[in-house]
Amino acid sequence: MGNSSTPRLNRRLFLAAGTAAGGMLAAPALARVNTAGPEDPGTATRNIMGFTARRWRDHFSSLRGGAILCDTQSRCVHFWSEDQSVYRLYPSSVPMTDQMTRRGRTRVVQKVVGPSWSPTPNMRRRNPEWPAYVPPGPDNPLGTHALYLSWQYYRVHGTNDDRKIGRRASNGCIGLYNHHIEELFGYARLGTQVLLI
Repeated sequence: MGNSSTPRLNRRLFLAAGTAAGGMLAAPALARVNTAGPEDPGTATRNIMGFTARRWRDHFSSLRGGAILCDTQSRCVHFWSEDQSVYRLYPSSVPMTDQMTRRGRTRVVQKVVGPSWSPTPNMRRRNPEWPAYVPPGPDNPLGTHALYLSWQYYRVHGTNDDRKIGRRASNGCIGLYNHHIEELFGYARLGTQVLLI
């Protein structure tokens, strides 16, 4: 991941940069990925400081409409605005297993404040005790905001369970802290390109 010339930043410097930027993640906010080896999907290891800086040109041919990169290895989401004036890096939750992880190109097709949630048919088969529908609110696993993707059932959304961030904890979606998805929701628009790697 990255090359040997990628700057390294320790936790203290990373937090200081975030504080200096008024509590927001600075652009770019850098840290190193732990590349010690493959991780057992069953572990609950957090990876909040495992960021790798990315360049948009390595993943997108243009920034038309803005771009969102969901990195399932380092468990973070990058956003670049079309005019390159905004770059954000957010810690995220990712799917529990590779079988639940979809990779490739998609786009934002709907933006919802206060999303409701219904488990997919596969989720209901695995977890028949789950409710068929959860209205918006504190018990909703999609949190306060959701970006619906062109892939059926896939979302970049918030979470009301902050323990999931930095972990393999979802059934396929990418989860962010509610205050981060609210910010990303403001930047993204219909048609914003999304890449999951």
